[in-house]
Amino acid sequence: MTVLPPKITRAEAWLVDLEVETVRTDAVQAFLKQETIFVSLETVDGLTGLGYSYTIGTGGTAVLALLRDHLLPRLVGADARNVEAVWSDLFWSTHATTVGAITSLALAAVDTALWDLRCLRADEPLWRLAGGYRQRVPLYDTEGGWLHLTTDQLVEGAQASQRAGWPGVKLKVGKPRVHEDLERLQAVRDAVGPELDIMVDANQSMTYPEARRRAAAFEAVDLSWFEEPLPADDVTGHVRLSSSTSIPIAVGESLYSVSQFREYVAAGGAGIVQVDVARVGGITPWLKVAHLAETFNLEVCPHFLMELHVSLTAAVPNGRYVEHIPQLRAITRSEMSVVDGHAVAPDAPGLGIEWDRDAIDDRRVA
Repeated sequence: MTVLPPKITRAEAWLVDLEVETVRTDAVQAFLKQETIFVSLETVDGLTGLGYSYTIGTGGTAVLALLRDHLLPRLVGADARNVEAVWSDLFWSTHATTVGAITSLALAAVDTALWDLRCLRADEPLWRLAGGYRQRVPLYDTEGGWLHLTTDQLVEGAQASQRAGWPGVKLKVGKPRVHEDLERLQAVRDAVGPELDIMVDANQSMTYPEARRRAAAFEAVDLSWFEEPLPADDVTGHVRLSSSTSIPIAVGESLYSVSQFREYVAAGGAGIVQVDVARVGGITPWLKVAHLAETFNLEVCPHFLMELHVSLTAAVPNGRYVEHIPQLRAITRSEMSVVDGHAVAPDAPGLGIEWDRDAIDDRRVA
């Protein structure tokens, strides 16, 4: 009997708005809502893959338009098994707008749907099919560290995470004066002792001289990393800062291609690689960045999207941490499993996210 190749017969995209679960602020912005862009791909053999990407409040309709007007029509008739070929075709068909956030977010929505199909067809979970290094990954909390919280609230949040057995917490920095940041960080360190990892995130808010000054002040707190101290396109500044401090410099959530990561790691500007599957263009380039980081003996601690990143971080040997920021609970039927301070990658075939399709449909943006 001849088996037909699993060609794509239907490609659809839509947008869903999700309100944030809690107030989230950093040194440059507030996270007001998540625009979630979905792509559904059906194949001739009856399987359906569902992929997604996101913005934190703006640009979602532009991503949707790029998908509907240019990318989705190219998918019908393509063999869904040929993920690299499909990704490359879509990338080069939009080359005039690459490398850029809108295009990468659109590519990611398609690519995650293709990987969902790949895993469903193989009857394997993503963490195994993407590499299968382990199933549990350490978890750190960001929800208790936002910039608007008081020092007492930061301490309470860190202590709660410590009692729960989580190995790390991340705190936002970027107060107007260095002593304000330092007092908050020191209060948390004094409360939790030396065993809990503390990371800080400046969200690209500083100049090189100010970031160097603050890094020097922060060293006494024993930080695990200093995240996005400078604008993401300032590779030279991050290289200079990395060489001036013992605190690892973390970058990646605002980089949108494998080549941008290559420039950072080759120049020595990244001590921690925080590649985001949506912003880099999907699982296919995410894995390339993770393996690139491994060749430079660097760890991967991806940004946001914990429900998806738990499987990818578990898949690779240099995956160190998953960031805890829940944002999909309104449209999913289950939550990421946490055991002894570790996120557990799901065993279900596919991406491992149990979507609530009725809830998703109720929140579609017309």
